[in-house]
Amino acid sequence: MEKILNWGLLSTAKINGALIKPLRASKRTRLLAAASRSISSAEAYAREWDIPRAHGSYEALLADPEIDVVYNSLPNHLHAEWTIKALRAGKHVLCEKPFALSLNEVDAMIAASQETGKVLTEAFMYRHHPQTFKVKELVDSGALGKLQLIKGAFTFTLTRAGNYRNYKEMGGGSLWDVGCYPISYARMLVGEEPAEVSGWQVTGAEGSDDSFFGQLRFGNGVHAQFDCGFKSPFRSYMEIICSEAILNIPTPFKPGVKSEITLTRGGKVETLKIKGQELYLGEVEDMCDAVLLGKPPRISLADSRGNIAAILGLFESAQHGKNMPLSAIFV
Repeated sequence: MEKILNWGLLSTAKINGALIKPLRASKRTRLLAAASRSISSAEAYAREWDIPRAHGSYEALLADPEIDVVYNSLPNHLHAEWTIKALRAGKHVLCEKPFALSLNEVDAMIAASQETGKVLTEAFMYRHHPQTFKVKELVDSGALGKLQLIKGAFTFTLTRAGNYRNYKEMGGGSLWDVGCYPISYARMLVGEEPAEVSGWQVTGAEGSDDSFFGQLRFGNGVHAQFDCGFKSPFRSYMEIICSEAILNIPTPFKPGVKSEITLTRGGKVETLKIKGQELYLGEVEDMCDAVLLGKPPRISLADSRGNIAAILGLFESAQHGKNMPLSAIFV
């Protein structure tokens, strides 16, 4: 019988709710514990979600010998610190996006994974969904012609006062929070890192970007354009322009059990229906495959490093008002 992996939640963040259902749906996982900064908070959360154990500190969860995998859903500025601590405590780690806030942090995380032999991967849930596989297959097949331009957006109106997303020092801002998605999507489709990026931002009262507008130029001639933000109505899409057809993905980052994409060729629009799955189940099963079967995670550490490099390049461009070669960042 295959081993059951015991999971621990490193925080009581809202995003945990998305992972709890698939953790209970998988035959290879058991949600065993949750941790908070106080035992009262942890116990209340554990009661709410029917989790067997509550730990009153993050350290206590990492010291629990029965925990095999930690899901790190802490605010962005704490991803690197607690991922490294979890790896060194002998835990495998699924770290919420964005992976980290600097390449030094990313490299320290990668080093800790290599030194401990523990699996570490980033939680970009859309990358494990059948819709994403289908889009990638269509682009790579050449059936749409030569890939030319990728356009995307991810915006919503942030109304929660005091939320960490507003604070630059906590890794806040729309580029880290939602802009990372269209950047990741474009890089996945092109299959290489951008040669240079350019970006513009509108900053809020706390210093983080309320809106960000960016472009990526790839060495093979493909370009990507995106915007993200906290001050606009909800928008989420990717548009893929090739020499012979256009592919539109209306729900690229949060596809569901049923999804549709449209293919426009020669003035005719074709709707492609895709049988999907529960959105977060794929990343849970991917972690199980990596830990139990030794398979490489679908999102490699090099891939996560590339996404962070692109984001840092875009911030540099916005700050200095010029195009930023990724070679200046990606060292």
